[in-house]
Amino acid sequence: MFGRKKEAPTAQESIDQQTAEAAARQDAALGKGAPTPKRKAQEAARKRPLVPEDRKASKAAERQAVQDQRAKMRQALDTGDEKFLPLRDKGPQKRFARDYVDARFSLGEYLMFGALVFVIISLIVPASSEQMVYVLGGFWVMFLAVFVDVFILSRQLRKKLAAKFGEVERGTVWYGSMRSMQFRKLRLPKPLVKRGQYPS
Repeated sequence: MFGRKKEAPTAQESIDQQTAEAAARQDAALGKGAPTPKRKAQEAARKRPLVPEDRKASKAAERQAVQDQRAKMRQALDTGDEKFLPLRDKGPQKRFARDYVDARFSLGEYLMFGALVFVIISLIVPASSEQMVYVLGGFWVMFLAVFVDVFILSRQLRKKLAAKFGEVERGTVWYGSMRSMQFRKLRLPKPLVKRGQYPS
């Protein structure tokens, strides 16, 4: 007469049941031809181990994935593939800045070599020598010329970017200016345009 009361469903069971019912309603609305999977099957599909069973294999797979990603990034630096470029090089404005800088001749490309020559000469010529004054003066003239060239480039690049894109993204002009200070053959991503081949 007085039967045993049914145990109240747990919160997780209630959520699972509601999920299953919602999935069934959605399938019915979409006119799905296959039957809705049972709750046990859905729970089994959702289960994932917190710690992988084979840690060694998991670490090896993770290392391989990182190596593949790096290989794709290195290839992108050679080919200019936007999908795998580092974040600092991504975007149409960065691409425009690279092409614009690579198309022009920049004095900053040779600043490093000038500095190296200055160091070598300073080791050979005595510091008290009169010739050292001319060497030092020549270095500062070259440095000033590079500064003026970079200033002109930044003004031109900002104007070109504003005309093409409407507004200039923060850091793009600095990005192009720093690229102009690198020797052309050592730039990454590698130049994809020839000298004088300015982007439209």
